[in-house]
Formats: sequence, structure tokens, C-alpha cells
Amino acid sequence: MAKVVLQLGELTCPSCMTKIQKAVQNQDGVSDVKVMFNAGKVKANIDESKVSGEDLGKVITELGYEVKKIKTKEVA
Repeated sequence: MAKVVLQLGELTCPSCMTKIQKAVQNQDGVSDVKVMFNAGKVKANIDESKVSGEDLGKVITELGYEVKKIKTKEVA
């Protein structure tokens, strides 16, 4: 398992947050998704054998949002 943090561009409305959260949650191997509206971040736990932080970045980009940075940290 790993924790991934995606730094996004500015989120303008709560429905953006909901849309991003649903799209990320629906990816195989993703759990415990949190979208922090004011911080413009998405945090999630991922199974790296199924999905990567870059994959989640692509999902968010395809929704029309900017992903500025992706940080993945191994969890023992």
C-alpha cells in the first residue's frame, strides 16, 4: 500500500470536489479518498499493483482539472 497526495489547481466549487472524489474512488485499488477543497489536494491510499499516483492524475486531468504535483509515499 501507498499514500498518494495530488496537489491540484484551484477548485472553484464543492461540486468539483464531489466529482473528483467519485472519479478517484471508482478506480480499482483506491481506498480512503479525501478531497480537501480549501487546500486543493486529494489524498488517497492506493494499491500500487493496481493503480499509480500518475493514473489518478490522469483521471483528474480528464475531468478538466489541473494536477500540479503528485507525491507517493510507501506505507509499511
